[in-house]
Amino acid sequence: MTSVSEIMESMEYGPSVEDSGAVRDWLDTRGSFGHFIGGKFTKPGSTFGTRAPATGDLLAQVSQGSADDVAAAVKAARKAQKGWAALSGTERARYLYALARHVQKRERFLSVLETLDNGKPIRESRDIDIPLVARHFYHHAGWAELRDTQFPGHAPLGVCGQIIPWNFPLLMLAWKIAPALAAGNTVVLKPAEYTPLTALAFAEICREVGLPAGVVNIVTGDGETGAALVGADVDKIAFTGSTEVGRAIAARLAGTGRRLTLELGGKSPFIVMPDADLDAAVEGVVDSIWFNQGQVCCAGSRILVAEAVAERFETLLRARMDRLRVGPPLDKSTDIGAIVDPVQKDRITSICAAAVAAGAELVGGQAAEGCFIAPGYLRNIAPANPGMEQEIFGPIATLSTFRTADEAIELANNTRYGLAGSVWSESATVATDIAAKIKAGVIWINCANLFDAAAPFGGYRESGFGREGGCAGMLDYLAEPAVKPVREPAPSAPVVAPGGEGQGSGLDRTAKLYIGGAQKRPDGGAMYAVPGGLAPLGSRKDIRGAVEAAAKAGKWSAMGGHARAQVLYYIAENLSARAPEFAARSSKSEVQAAIARAFHYAAWADKFDGANVQAKPGHLVNVIPEPFGVIGIACPNRQPLAGFMSLVMPAIAMGNRVVAIAAQDDPLPVLDLYQVFDTSDLPGGVVNIVTGGRYDLAQVLAAHDEVAAMWYAGDSAGLTAVEQAAGGNLKPVCSPANRDWTGDQAQGETFLHHATQLKTIWLPYGALPAGTGSAAY
Repeated sequence: MTSVSEIMESMEYGPSVEDSGAVRDWLDTRGSFGHFIGGKFTKPGSTFGTRAPATGDLLAQVSQGSADDVAAAVKAARKAQKGWAALSGTERARYLYALARHVQKRERFLSVLETLDNGKPIRESRDIDIPLVARHFYHHAGWAELRDTQFPGHAPLGVCGQIIPWNFPLLMLAWKIAPALAAGNTVVLKPAEYTPLTALAFAEICREVGLPAGVVNIVTGDGETGAALVGADVDKIAFTGSTEVGRAIAARLAGTGRRLTLELGGKSPFIVMPDADLDAAVEGVVDSIWFNQGQVCCAGSRILVAEAVAERFETLLRARMDRLRVGPPLDKSTDIGAIVDPVQKDRITSICAAAVAAGAELVGGQAAEGCFIAPGYLRNIAPANPGMEQEIFGPIATLSTFRTADEAIELANNTRYGLAGSVWSESATVATDIAAKIKAGVIWINCANLFDAAAPFGGYRESGFGREGGCAGMLDYLAEPAVKPVREPAPSAPVVAPGGEGQGSGLDRTAKLYIGGAQKRPDGGAMYAVPGGLAPLGSRKDIRGAVEAAAKAGKWSAMGGHARAQVLYYIAENLSARAPEFAARSSKSEVQAAIARAFHYAAWADKFDGANVQAKPGHLVNVIPEPFGVIGIACPNRQPLAGFMSLVMPAIAMGNRVVAIAAQDDPLPVLDLYQVFDTSDLPGGVVNIVTGGRYDLAQVLAAHDEVAAMWYAGDSAGLTAVEQAAGGNLKPVCSPANRDWTGDQAQGETFLHHATQLKTIWLPYGALPAGTGSAAY
């Protein structure tokens, strides 16, 4: 037996295994699981086994969901939705509160079940995941109570289909179900095939609290079950998983009118500046990527270290890594548990092998028998190495160096993802400056992997769109205030006019495109006839030129809201001075509406701001609305001037640059705005105007990689094509309903929400109480 003196010398922990007897008894009693549909468990059908990754033991047999099972669950959810939505906010809040309390009462049971099924250490399940599950239901009980006052005019979407991954099985369930129920929706959720058991345990909790039948439905199965849910009669799909699957879902939902939120992959930077507390930064690496086996999409898997401290940092990192314990996940002394499945283990090892073959050096990272991989990192790795580009999703990081802050930012943004990032510096000025320049939805400063129900979580670029948590998460489960729809005539096919510059056309006016702050002839010089003259017939090349001009106008995004407001006020003033001239080319009501839009969004430019949300003690959590960058806008075909200004003004007020396709049938009033913009100090490239065949031009614009978001006001066929084109790089598409663009329903905060993406920045302050650091999430 080891003596006390020997223990004090080595400071090694002995085994301390959590008892799993109650969970295994529960599994034995249940036998095979059916689906949870309409408040009851169905009889098990065709089943598959779910196994403990740490031992390979069979835990349970779970039903493989079919298209008929999904349809039955959607039918039950549809039947329950009207009654659930008709409850008062207080009544829905009580159910959510009851779910939170029952999760808390079964915390130990759920923690053990999660660890058995997923392989993560019991410390993570017990201390992080399950408490956060309860926190989400508590938080959204509050939103259920406040929905009607805080979101006036909004309504529940209906039935929401939700698909979650295996890395945080019960926490991801709570992230999705809690806001959906708070908003008045019902849900059909498909858990990951590797980790369905805590979702099924949650179904029992729903039954225990008396949740109305059909409000929550759970259908288990593999990717085919998920595909059936995507194709089912639901009003929204919320998906967390791989970028490849997210892209396929976006393509499938194109043109259906169903809402979509995607939380996808990541390759998050972990930046260590020369003045960082290196010991704390090393612990941040442990918290971010090793304690959770790296099976977190926002893990700081790309470690970027200042060259001046790289040697010291790597020495500390290696020493800390070598003392991490890999072992049974139910042992409270274990640091690194099991990889979720042999398939995932093989994927990790194959990426590491490819990285080494391409010149990288693997430190640590040895694969062991079973589903275990020791923590490790790839050093001497080039930016184009497969290990640097691909999401490894395992306990393997990459380590590279930089010399300047600008180089660190460039390396951090050298990825198609944009989920999260972590910055380590003792200078708040340096850290916040870098945080502002990283293109990602969540940034942690001197901490890592912190989450809270009040703090929005979600990504930029190919990490998806939409947010989970906080006010933004609620908005993603609510329909926007209804507008009185107005039918828009389909554009006529452009007819190329003979004679070029009006020669022989009998028309009295010609116009040019407006790109980069200057008038420009269309590529090829073609014109087409419109009321009162000739309009340029823009081409694919013209769209590329306009996007390039918008990309170069990045200083507009860096300006403060007050500075942008002054320009918009100036636009309103100059347009007002020329109101009779523009009224003669459109109508008095359109001109007055255009002037009103400039004034309205000038007022909002410095007032649509962020908020500090109450999350964890000792942390400032700032939620900042940021511009997308370049937004493509296909404007309405009727009321061309009012429609154009109703969409372009909110976009540029928030700091975006715009490439706008003017009304195809009557673009001349919009093209005349170039004089107003030129005399209003609007920088060149902030607004670019292209005319021609809207259907073709919009698809080119939506497919452009430099365009970060797309708005399309038009027919359903055109919208379908635009959404399919936008799915290539997963940009969000806003499709504002056609309305009276001169009325009050053509302005407001709704367009500002679509013009911004949220960045959540976590900044610790003061002396943190024990248990509130990054390891406590």
